[in-house]
Amino acid sequence: MSRRLPDLVYRGAVLCLFLPLALIALTSLNRQPIVGFPISGLTLEWYAAVLADREIVRAFLLSCAAALASTALALLAGLWTSLAIASLASPLLRAALLCGACLPMVTPGIVSAISLRIYIRLLGIDPGPGAIVLGHAIHSAPYVVIVVGARLRLMPANLAEAARSLGAGDVRIFRRVTLPWLRPALGAVAVLALLESFDDFLRSFFLGGYRPTLPVLIYGRLFAGLSPEIGAATTLVLALTMAVGLSAEWLFRRARAPQDSWCFDCVNFVLTKLTRSGNDTHDGSPSGDQKGTR
Repeated sequence: MSRRLPDLVYRGAVLCLFLPLALIALTSLNRQPIVGFPISGLTLEWYAAVLADREIVRAFLLSCAAALASTALALLAGLWTSLAIASLASPLLRAALLCGACLPMVTPGIVSAISLRIYIRLLGIDPGPGAIVLGHAIHSAPYVVIVVGARLRLMPANLAEAARSLGAGDVRIFRRVTLPWLRPALGAVAVLALLESFDDFLRSFFLGGYRPTLPVLIYGRLFAGLSPEIGAATTLVLALTMAVGLSAEWLFRRARAPQDSWCFDCVNFVLTKLTRSGNDTHDGSPSGDQKGTR
């Protein structure tokens, strides 16, 4: 019984997580324009209505554009912040800077949204797509700092030292050694930031103007009542999110071994160069017997 209890708890948790999503997808197929049971018949007309709705399509495209732009900005800011933290010699200073960088992640959503609204006003930025991109990037950057920082701590110190001993500069070391080592972490956190930005409602609600993102648009239409069309739009977003996550996992599983082996091949290449250089020097210098003979 003790062995079956964790399995039952796990199945119950999975059921509680996925049952509401399955019910939404099922009610979106209802032929009647109501959300409830029993279902009178199955139809796909609500999905066709969603794809033909120009307002939903515009909101979806805005959400995708904002997610891509904010993810790129968050990756850039988080990467350089992680490198700056790793370069500090003082553990206390590293901890303080890490806590400050992760503050937007632990701040309550409503507080973060209101403070960002005040912040963009001080910067002279009007509410709209630009403000949404900035707010989402500020919220996603701490995830990049944490994931990339964890990957940096696993990086062997002799990688950069060996490259520097061969004459590589800082830029070349970053481009040929550090960045390939961080590539799996950057890819994983990029997917996380992308989905986090796409589903973000609070910051989009407070920072958006007259062009709402898809979560804000769905929220606004809920005041008119829950309909199968909203269920169809939610189901499509859920399917897209799952497709992105599963595709990213598949790509990471395929690319994980080659990327990791690339890093260690770099180490082997550097060590081979150093060993060959040492052997050439040793072979080119005359031995003690040869000196005496001469």
